[in-house]
Amino acid sequence: METKQTLVNEICPTTTQSWVKKGALLVDVREREEVAQLAYDVPNIVNIPLSKFESRYEELPFDKEMVMVCRDGGRSLRTAGFLINNGYDPFKVVNMKHGIIRWVQKGFPTKGDTSTVLGTNTNSGCCGTSNTKSNTENNSCCDSPNSDGSACC
Repeated sequence: METKQTLVNEICPTTTQSWVKKGALLVDVREREEVAQLAYDVPNIVNIPLSKFESRYEELPFDKEMVMVCRDGGRSLRTAGFLINNGYDPFKVVNMKHGIIRWVQKGFPTKGDTSTVLGTNTNSGCCGTSNTKSNTENNSCCDSPNSDGSACC
């Protein structure tokens, strides 16, 4: 999938929750095997695997807000850029940063085995690391406001 350089708006899982509550469509671009192991548990979701995305993206509506999602935010970022470069509204198509990994860490609803993304370490902070004094030098996602001024957490 080749795309031009495009600025894609990104939101965190907490903001994604509010988009979903307002009716946004979650577009999961993980492969079917990944979704079978662990899936987002939201009412408006469609799975178009990255491997089939270029041939199926036109199935997605132009007039609906969509949040692109995947395992860690990389593949979904690419597909959001692809959609925008193919005529979709950059204010209606956004990427969810950190994917289902952060979604699970936040305790948001899923179906399946969360150990596939969490492993055995479930004592992580919002950014996937413990919030200890040794980490105070590093900024976390909670320290940085989103473009709308809200905190990630």
